[in-house]
Amino acid sequence: MTQLGEAIARYHKILQTEPYRDLAWADALHEQMVARKLAVAGRPICPFLRPHFVSARQYATLTKGAEALFSAIDRIKQMALSTPALLSRMQLLPAEKMLAAVDPGYPSLAVTGLLDTRLHNGSMHFVEYNADTPTGLAYAEGMAELMYDCPPMKEFRKRYKLTRSASLKHLLHGLLKTYKDFGGKRRPRIAILEFRQSTQAVESGEFILLRDYFRNQGYETEVVYPDQLEYHGGILRQGGFAIDLVYRRVKVQEFLLRFDLAHPLVRAYREGKVCVVNSFRSELAHKKALFDLLTDETITAKFPSAERRAIRDYIPWTRVVTPGNVSYKDKTVDLIDFVLKNRQNLLLRPNDGNAELHTFRGWETNDAGWEHALRLAMRTPYVVQERVDVVRSEFPIYRYGTLEMKEMLVDVHPHAYLGKVQGCSSWLSTPAAAGFSTVAGPAPTFILSSK
Repeated sequence: MTQLGEAIARYHKILQTEPYRDLAWADALHEQMVARKLAVAGRPICPFLRPHFVSARQYATLTKGAEALFSAIDRIKQMALSTPALLSRMQLLPAEKMLAAVDPGYPSLAVTGLLDTRLHNGSMHFVEYNADTPTGLAYAEGMAELMYDCPPMKEFRKRYKLTRSASLKHLLHGLLKTYKDFGGKRRPRIAILEFRQSTQAVESGEFILLRDYFRNQGYETEVVYPDQLEYHGGILRQGGFAIDLVYRRVKVQEFLLRFDLAHPLVRAYREGKVCVVNSFRSELAHKKALFDLLTDETITAKFPSAERRAIRDYIPWTRVVTPGNVSYKDKTVDLIDFVLKNRQNLLLRPNDGNAELHTFRGWETNDAGWEHALRLAMRTPYVVQERVDVVRSEFPIYRYGTLEMKEMLVDVHPHAYLGKVQGCSSWLSTPAAAGFSTVAGPAPTFILSSK
């Protein structure tokens, strides 16, 4: 059994011992979550009574591989912005192209970002890049603080050393460094840009934790909504709050579904009057077609060896679904014919993270269903990607006053700020059909080593 396997078995055994069978400690943990705003609609965001453990070796590999890939992604984005043929392969909407053409006023194309990672023993694969501002990091940091000191963990820590990652300070540093590169001279007034949720309480949500953290560090900060922004006299504001720096937690495509390019935020951004993080250029990397460019060796042949090695070892082969010949493992194949004949090892994913479009996993689909999915993928921007096995692990879950053990799918998200990995979080979900999960959420993540 591996070190991680032994550690997990020991933690689960601790939960079965007499002091912890009484779940009063779990009730207290959930009450603390609610008190610290680690809850949505009054319900704790984390039903899991065990953190996700990552070994020190795994974390070192994750950091090295992710940073090489972040560098390669930045290089690809720079190439796409200056090469129309590459930009067209990203399949951006016209408005997205117009926003991508605007200079944000600073050099970094993605100040913050994360990778959706399958991490299992000696294997690692990055299956998706999220160019939006990472969600879950404030939740993960808050939950790690609570769980580190809960009774079973205190007993567990007698044998194992656990290291927590603190991402919020690195997030703020990245924002301030970018604002300085933008030309900001004074202490910035920070706006956290969110869509208003009609069913959500005003003082709930991760953005409230972020707002409170920034305020505690001495920065005027407000949560703002796109429909309340105004732009006059070179100043972007919400009511009486003038804004210097926008921390954008709104996806570009969702924004463009509701507003046009005459919106106050876009006008202020285009005129260089407000620093927006991440910039609208970061949407380039939000497209799944990014992995098409990364895994095309005719494009990456002159990349540094560390970047090419990270792409080769950790990125699944990906191509935009379009008729024609493509390369696959040193062979030239007709893409459509290849997809039809190899469904057991392939999946079809929408180029955009559009909730209305489905991901089709060939190994879960029959021949007729796969042909139907492929016809859809040829009409709508889709990519085909090589299969990467999911990572499964058993977790104790606390619901309705009882503890149950449940197998969960585990994705690890390394957080990067200005290209450097500073901590990670994990997302757990149940292996349910069509990706729907009745139990899902973030879990605190600790780097584990023996004492």
